[in-house]
Amino acid sequence: MSEFIFNFIGFSLLGAVGIVLVLGIYTLFKGGSTSKKYSNKLMQLRVLLQFIAIIVLVLLAYLFKN
Repeated sequence: MSEFIFNFIGFSLLGAVGIVLVLGIYTLFKGGSTSKKYSNKLMQLRVLLQFIAIIVLVLLAYLFKN
């Protein structure tokens, strides 16, 4: 059961980072005022989500180690 929880949380965090990455790249290549307004904020959000994902996965690995 703990392996399922670890995998579920890990893949959920990976999916969140991936979605924000794709949205950031899309707005970057779209150009115009949308790009100026949102692309940098989305990339900052991606970095923040990556940091959170690493911290959570390290904590889960520590808590669920055998």
